[in-house]
This record gives sequence, structure tokens and C-alpha cells, in this order.
Amino acid sequence: MPEKPVFPLRIFYDGACSVCAREVEHYLRRDRQERLIGIDISAADFDPTPYSIPLKDFMYELHAIDAQGRVYRGVESFWAIWQAFPGSTLFGFLGTLINLPLINPLARLGYQGFARIRPFLPKRKSKCDSGSCRIGRD
Repeated sequence: MPEKPVFPLRIFYDGACSVCAREVEHYLRRDRQERLIGIDISAADFDPTPYSIPLKDFMYELHAIDAQGRVYRGVESFWAIWQAFPGSTLFGFLGTLINLPLINPLARLGYQGFARIRPFLPKRKSKCDSGSCRIGRD
């Protein structure tokens, strides 16, 4: 099991991907304690240089980076995000399930399959005029 994240947790997602944006928006709306920060890597002003991760890697799979600089990728990112909701039975169950010895390799394989088809999924229809929005924080 990965080390628990230290919050806030920055979630790097493709805001132009309708599936990706919808998923991250769901977590950001539920985050009443402001433990999560969404960063749209499709925004024109996003610069991956400070994170020492190439943009193509950010685009390939979901990344999350915690307050101590720990990087979570793919399935591990979802696990880290779910840790932001300690009172959630569902997310607690999913977090335990995703780390089981037989489930984890299957989840990783499934996520890799998704990552490969993600570029072909429908693009988001409405983006902000600036190209970057603060989602879920009214």
C-alpha cells in the first residue's frame, strides 16, 4: 500500500477530456475540507517544468502530488484522492479493494487500457474562456 498523502493533494487532469474532467469535478465538489486542488494540464498556461514530469506523462495518466512532493500515478492517484474522504464508507472500501493482491494488478491493467483509449474519447464541449477554471470552488 502506498504512503498516505499529506494534504493538500494536487490532482493533474486533462480538463479537455470529458470523462477525466467529470471525474475530477466530482471529487472537488465533494471536498468540503479543501484537501484537493485540481490542476488542468490542458490549460494553455500549464507548465510541467516545476514538477520534473514531462507533459506527455501527465497526459498519459492521472497524476497527484501531495504536500511533501510524493507523486501518485494512475490507479495510485485514485487511491490518494480517496484518502481525502476518511468518513466515506465507499471510498474507504474502494481504497482497500484497489490494494488487494489480486485486484491491484487487474485495476492497473484496466487503467492502462483506459489510458490508451482516452485520447479518442469525446472532448469537453465547454471550457473557460481563459482555458483554465477553478472547478468546484464557488
